[in-house]
Amino acid sequence: MKSHTKYLTFNTRQRREYINITRKVADAVTKSGVSEGMALVSAMHITAGVWVNDAEEGLLADIDEWLEKLAPHANYRHHRAGEDNGDAHLKSLLVHHEVILPITNGALDLGPWQQVYYAEFDGQRRKRVIIKVMGE
Repeated sequence: MKSHTKYLTFNTRQRREYINITRKVADAVTKSGVSEGMALVSAMHITAGVWVNDAEEGLLADIDEWLEKLAPHANYRHHRAGEDNGDAHLKSLLVHHEVILPITNGALDLGPWQQVYYAEFDGQRRKRVIIKVMGE
């Protein structure tokens, strides 16, 4: 079995940002030499997430509004510890922190509209994502 690890680093300009990382994940798969297997893509922060969905701007705006309704930027008990990012922790739980993607014939095996996104909920500082490719 082969494995390959790639780290992505982000310095977002906004507190909440959604970054399409599909091409970077596909590049990691290509560099891995894995023909059949899986790629794990995981946000390495508890206030961020990774998801697979359509790359349509209206949908991204809808997702952002939906997340803000479910976990609004408000006063949470977590803030008593000196933080102001309670909502970011909740948003991360809603979208989850990782995805596992299939690799077939040496390439990501995504559906016709599927794209991989890094979701940042407490940005404006350095954040990382790990891509772990495993297989034969």
